[in-house]
Amino acid sequence: MENTIYILDLIGTFVFAISGAICAAQKKLDLFGVIIIAFVTAVGGGMIRDVLMNSHPMCWMNDTNYVWVILLAVFVTFLFKNEIGKLSKTMFLFDTMGLGVFTLLGVQKANLLGFDPVICVIMGTISSVMGGVTRDVLTNRIPIIFQKEIYASACMLGGISFLVLNHFNINEHINFAITLLVVIVIRLMAVKFKLRLPVIKDNLLGRD
Repeated sequence: MENTIYILDLIGTFVFAISGAICAAQKKLDLFGVIIIAFVTAVGGGMIRDVLMNSHPMCWMNDTNYVWVILLAVFVTFLFKNEIGKLSKTMFLFDTMGLGVFTLLGVQKANLLGFDPVICVIMGTISSVMGGVTRDVLTNRIPIIFQKEIYASACMLGGISFLVLNHFNINEHINFAITLLVVIVIRLMAVKFKLRLPVIKDNLLGRD
């Protein structure tokens, strides 16, 4: 199971890096800028999580495969940008899988370090979404998690399910599988049925 999680983690890193590279390319950044945006999109969430938990060295420093996967993603984006656009559904599926894996790894790591369950869920969510938030901030866009779709909420529910199952000593492999499914299913259903959290209506806002 650990090997499967590791492979899914690398796939998620690859897809997140491609999304960052595409975003940077649309903003007409140079090659260095594209690499930086791809990098923070792919591993930024994990780095922020590790800094907050004072866990060193950071996730990618222990395994340079993450660096090579990110560079490969940038190379693939430059060569096949148009073709990648035609694979939007496939990319979305892998992106969603990566979201689930990053949530799982974040919650698990915080739990092993002895953090409170609430903090564990927050760390899992940060692992999943903060790379995308950093990407959007650096490219001057409103982060997707603040304006549409059930995104961070799916990660939080996945994190909660992991902790609940872990509390009842459910087999680790089953726990991992259920946690991933919770995040993936919620994300897919939210997009399919256009579900989103409520927003504050303009007429409820005070006027100057």
